[in-house]
Amino acid sequence: MSAKNLPHKAVVRVPREIKVLIAAAFLIAIGFGIVAPVLPQFAQSFDVSVSAAAVVVSVFAFTRLIFAPLSGVLVERWGERSTYVVGILIVGASSAACAFAQNYWQLLLFRGLGGIGSTMFTVAAMGLLIRLAPPQARGKVSSLYAGSFLLGNIAGPAVGGLLAGFGMQLPFLVYAGALLVVAILVATQLPAMKATAVSAGTAAPAKAAALPLSTALGIPAYRAVLTSGFANGWSAFGIRMALVPLFATVALGAGPEVAGISLAVFAIGTAIALTFSGRLADSWGRKPMILAGLAVNGAAMGVLGFTGNEFWFFLVSAIAGLGSGLMGPAQQASVADVIGNKRSGGKVLATFQMSSDLGAIIGPIAAGVLVDFFSYGLAFAMATVVSVISMAFWLSAKDTHREVELVSEKVPGTKTASGPQG
Repeated sequence: MSAKNLPHKAVVRVPREIKVLIAAAFLIAIGFGIVAPVLPQFAQSFDVSVSAAAVVVSVFAFTRLIFAPLSGVLVERWGERSTYVVGILIVGASSAACAFAQNYWQLLLFRGLGGIGSTMFTVAAMGLLIRLAPPQARGKVSSLYAGSFLLGNIAGPAVGGLLAGFGMQLPFLVYAGALLVVAILVATQLPAMKATAVSAGTAAPAKAAALPLSTALGIPAYRAVLTSGFANGWSAFGIRMALVPLFATVALGAGPEVAGISLAVFAIGTAIALTFSGRLADSWGRKPMILAGLAVNGAAMGVLGFTGNEFWFFLVSAIAGLGSGLMGPAQQASVADVIGNKRSGGKVLATFQMSSDLGAIIGPIAAGVLVDFFSYGLAFAMATVVSVISMAFWLSAKDTHREVELVSEKVPGTKTASGPQG
């Protein structure tokens, strides 16, 4: 075979619509970051306990979990873009209402209602990314999207702290304004989404057939990705936010600034991994990256509870973040492989989101019980156990990168084979 006939890998360009979604994600994340450091203080301004203030923070995740199935239904009935815009507007209205809350119970109600809109636009955004991203660049697109959220979450708290100096209501109003901009951006810049080219030069259908959840659950890789989503939620969104700051203060005897730095270095580790993990998920496959992420994150979280000084605490936190970044894009790409560009998968996406939210809710509760009755070391080690269990599921599943993608792309209807059963 001559050199000119050798196969080569074409550079896959990211569609303009994907770039719009990435820009929107950054605005959403920076707005969320603006509100996050102010919310507990605002709740306590109504003369409530620390635990009551914490409930205001957690009610958002709770309503996301409860209403995720409804979001999946809405995506399949309304379409991804309409569900996205309505969800964003609900969160924006919720944030503006929080600024004018007159008592604790109003604040709790308004914040909880925002979780409904949050799960709507989150599921819809995942659906849009799946339908618009070229199959051979799903990992890359997932990395870019996750990276934009991460950057917004890093920049947001600093801006929020400055805005809070002008009154604790202002960050909520700024967040509402940012979400209004996002809604307009998505509604006006994605009008041609239905005609966007996808694999093999075809166009995504205006009304895509929905992939039944039962069909997806019949695929071992989808069941496995639910477990790794749960493990990542338990570790990255649950233990990290709830237990790491307490460990820094109580076990290490450090000040709150150390806890803040530990969260920042975790994010830095994740950001470093996102610069290459998406590309590797597209070239090496989803399974190797998820297994590597589970192993690195699980091991680091297990060690974190036994660190005795700030240097090792920061280093291990960064390694744990690296593990989370290794698996993140590959997980979303795996779900995309199962659904395919030619089908809608609202319920399938909602279930995947629920697995992460469930881990983020159960993880801190279980860890808190273990700390109260045993030790921080055992509480962190539980995250390792959850990761190992997920690895067992992945070891028995086939990689969706080469297997399920072929099934989902060839058979767009609902009456299909469930994919490889390895």
